Amino acid sequence: MSFSHAKKSARDYGPEFRDEIDRFKIEINLTEYAASQGYQIEQRASSRSSVVMRDADADKVIIARGEDQHWVYFSVRDDRDNGSIIDFIQHRRRCSLGDVRRELRPWIGGAVPRIEPERYVREIVPVSRDRVGVLRALAGMKPIVEHRYLEEDRAIPRALLAHPRFAGKVLVDARDNVIFPHVDQDGPCGYEMKNRGFTGFAPGGEKGLWVSAVQRTDTALVIVESGIDALSYAALHPDEHARYASFGGALNAHQPLLLQAAIKRLMVDATVWVATDNDNDGEKFSSLIERLVADTAREDLVVRRALPVDVKDWNEALLRSSSHIARTT
Repeated sequence: MSFSHAKKSARDYGPEFRDEIDRFKIEINLTEYAASQGYQIEQRASSRSSVVMRDADADKVIIARGEDQHWVYFSVRDDRDNGSIIDFIQHRRRCSLGDVRRELRPWIGGAVPRIEPERYVREIVPVSRDRVGVLRALAGMKPIVEHRYLEEDRAIPRALLAHPRFAGKVLVDARDNVIFPHVDQDGPCGYEMKNRGFTGFAPGGEKGLWVSAVQRTDTALVIVESGIDALSYAALHPDEHARYASFGGALNAHQPLLLQAAIKRLMVDATVWVATDNDNDGEKFSSLIERLVADTAREDLVVRRALPVDVKDWNEALLRSSSHIARTT
C-alpha cells in the first residue's frame, strides 16, 4: 500500500468531517491502538496520568489524555513527533488524512478485534493543559551522563549520576539545564531546573516530589530540600539501601501528603533521615516531617535528623569536603 503526505488538516474540511476527526481523538484509546501496532507498556515508567510504551524498534512514546478528553502522545526520540492519534499514524506511515480515516473508522465502528486488556490501559487520569505541557517537555529531555555545572560548581561526582539509584532520575534539557522531575499521585507534574546562576521550576508545572530509584530492600528514606542536596548527601554518606526524596523548597498544600505517602511505603523498621537545611526553615520542615511520621502510626519507623555541620545545606558540606580533599591530596 502506498502513502502520500497529507496536504490538508481537519480545519480545511466541513463540520461532519471535523466531527469524525474529533471522535477519533476522543473515542479511540491510543494505548490500545499503539498496542495493536506492536507497542508494549513500560510499567515502571508509567503512572495514573501517563503511559510509556515502546516498540521493537525502540520507538518510545508517552501517552496521556487531556481535560478535553483527547488522547495525545509525545515521542521520547523526536520532539517534533507528537499530537493526536492522527499525528501518531501520519508520523509513522507518512500517509494522507484520507488513509488515516479509513484506518480508524473500524475502531469507532466496533469492527476491530479488541486487544487483550493487559496490553493497554483502559483508563488514564485526564490532565490539565499545563500538565500536558510538562509531559511534553519531559519527553524531549535526556538522562544526564555528565554536566560541568554539577561536577565543577557543585562537586557532584560523575560516577554518582550513573549509579542505579540516580540513573535516569536526573535529566538535561535542550538549554543544558539540569532537571529534577517531580511526581505526585497522578504522575509527572513538574520539574526543578538548575544551572550556573539559574534556578527555576517548570512553567505551568506544580511541585510534587523528586524521588530517586526505589528498591524493595531499602531501609532508609532521606528527605531533602532539593535534588542537588540529595546528590550531595549521597556523595557524602553512601548507602546502598537508602532512597531519596526532595520537595524543592517551600511546601505547597499537597506535598505533605505526598511525603507521608512516601514514608508509609517504607519497609518495616526503616529509618527516615530528615536532611533539611541547617537554618530556621530547615528546622520547621524537620518538625513537620516528624509529625507526618507520627501521624502514620508506624511505631516501627525511626526518625533521625541529619544536620550539615557549620554550613547551611548538604551541597555546601560537599563543597567544603571536596575542597579539603583537594588541598590534602
